[in-house]
Amino acid sequence: MEKQMVGDRALPKLQFETAKWSLFTILIATYVLVYFHRMAPGVVSEFLMSDFQTTGTKLGSLSAIYFFVYACMQIPSGVIADTLGTRTSIVSGNLVAGLGSLTFGLAGSFEMACIGRFLVGLGVSVVFVSIMKSNAVWFHENVFGIMSGLTLLCGNLGSVLAAGPLALALTTFAWRAVFVGIGCVSLALALLGHFMVRNRPEDLGFTSPNVYADAALNQTISSSWLHNLKSVVMVTRLWPGFGVQFGMVGALYSFMGLWGVPYLRDVHGLGRGYAADHITIMLLSFAAGSLCLGWFSDRIGRRKPLIVLSVATYTLGWLLFMYAPWSPGAAGFLLFGVLGFAGSGFVLTFAVAKESAHPQLSGMAVSVVNTGCFIGTALMQPFFGYLADRTWDGTIDNGIPIYAATDYHQGFMAMLFFALVALVAGFVIKETNCRNICVRS
Repeated sequence: MEKQMVGDRALPKLQFETAKWSLFTILIATYVLVYFHRMAPGVVSEFLMSDFQTTGTKLGSLSAIYFFVYACMQIPSGVIADTLGTRTSIVSGNLVAGLGSLTFGLAGSFEMACIGRFLVGLGVSVVFVSIMKSNAVWFHENVFGIMSGLTLLCGNLGSVLAAGPLALALTTFAWRAVFVGIGCVSLALALLGHFMVRNRPEDLGFTSPNVYADAALNQTISSSWLHNLKSVVMVTRLWPGFGVQFGMVGALYSFMGLWGVPYLRDVHGLGRGYAADHITIMLLSFAAGSLCLGWFSDRIGRRKPLIVLSVATYTLGWLLFMYAPWSPGAAGFLLFGVLGFAGSGFVLTFAVAKESAHPQLSGMAVSVVNTGCFIGTALMQPFFGYLADRTWDGTIDNGIPIYAATDYHQGFMAMLFFALVALVAGFVIKETNCRNICVRS
């Protein structure tokens, strides 16, 4: 049997693989809930509008609280991942998110719902960066692209659950009961994380799968996290990836997670379930694209061409969505699928970030780039609602504002502009050839 040497002892490789994938499973289960919370408001939007008597702007603000706090926490999340480690991040994140989900589900007022949404965003904000950090230390760097894609693929199962399956569940269960149940699941995952998650292979007696020259490592790393954070922020190669996420994912998350279902309901007359099916197709394509593009990028040893191609296709998709004749059904599913698949190309910006910074600071590097996604979404969700409210004629049905196609078009123009920002940023990205450019292996 192939052996992995640990000190004076030989441990079977099977033990290392079992530990690695068991840990990954706990992290991914947590990440599924991250995406559920991210996308669920779009499906329960009519209940939120009715229960809390909100307009489009207030609904957008309620949903965007998650993204505002998520964006603000990305840099701290990177610092936590690189200093305290994945285990602390996952346990504390699940505890806070669980309490937030319970608060949201039991909220008796709009203000309490906002507090619950804030706590959810605060708790889940540390999860993704911690998983990327864990992937960087538990898996070989040659497979980081596909591991990033696999992470996004699995996480998007939460998005899928927050679309069609959630719409179906709402025919039986109250929306509040769903969020209370999800809160209990988060608390259970916090307990599992405490017992099963470890920061590094060395914590369980294994050697790291990535070995770098000690001289190179010691040359750039500092004992001060603030100094390390400054050095990461000063890496200019990171910022085009920030721009790609800001423009492309910011608009895409706003559509998939909030405005897509209301648009299909108001403009095309679809029921909640059929509208959610269109979002499900988009989410499934988004998930599949993350895995496919991550794998293909690792295979060809290039990042930039795939990023540029995906952003260009995504921008073209919005033009078709806004100006080409299409209708719900086969044409709608195809168009939504193209938008989702193209949008998944953002996953490669994480690989570029990790390969552009010092290996021991990968958490901070990923967090800097990831901030763009959530700043973009936090700005777009309420801004879309504001643009729609400007031309809204005041039509209300059972306490739910009904917007016309022209109202939605104003928001889609903003999304198209965001896509163009991402396209420019994509062309500025520097190629890493799938290798860390700071140290030699």
